[in-house]
Amino acid sequence: QGRVKVEMEFLPDVYLTCEECDGRRYNEETLSVKYRGMDISQVLGMTFAEGLEFFAAIPRIRRTLELLVEIGLDYLTFGQPSPTLSGGEAQRIKLVKELATPSTGTLYVLDEPTTGLHMADVERLMKILHRLASRGDTVVVIEHNLDVIKEADWIIDLGPEGGEKGGYLVAEGTPLELLKSKDSYTAQALREYLDGH
Repeated sequence: QGRVKVEMEFLPDVYLTCEECDGRRYNEETLSVKYRGMDISQVLGMTFAEGLEFFAAIPRIRRTLELLVEIGLDYLTFGQPSPTLSGGEAQRIKLVKELATPSTGTLYVLDEPTTGLHMADVERLMKILHRLASRGDTVVVIEHNLDVIKEADWIIDLGPEGGEKGGYLVAEGTPLELLKSKDSYTAQALREYLDGH
């Protein structure tokens, strides 16, 4: 990885740049191989946005990079270690992988996928979920975010409370049908949300 881990007794581990490869991850022989003037270390240092331009002539790579850029991951690099990805970033990368393959009528279940996401990223996530559904896949989302709930095709509201006082069907239907419910906390919150927007 171009870094050497130094384990510390009572402190967090420290990572130092590898002296042998100078942080480039590969030996000189490997780095001597070039594609369009770039070695593997330089390619791994590119962001997905830069890679989209660099690999524009290769349709299979370009399509995947277009999806990654479209969902707001344009700033990530090809060589970014997976443990450094946030949960939202990792989830969106998995969704792009699915979008890049032909639809098989897959059922996707996502548990609160908007947790920790910026509003702009929530919008991008919704575009991905709509694309999955429009190509014939089924998307089930367990979510409290009203920006997601208002765009659902069908809402199942369980409650009325949590824990032992919950788990019962309170209301179901399209967002417009749900708004008519008098017993649903979700309907109440959605009405207030929509009145404010």
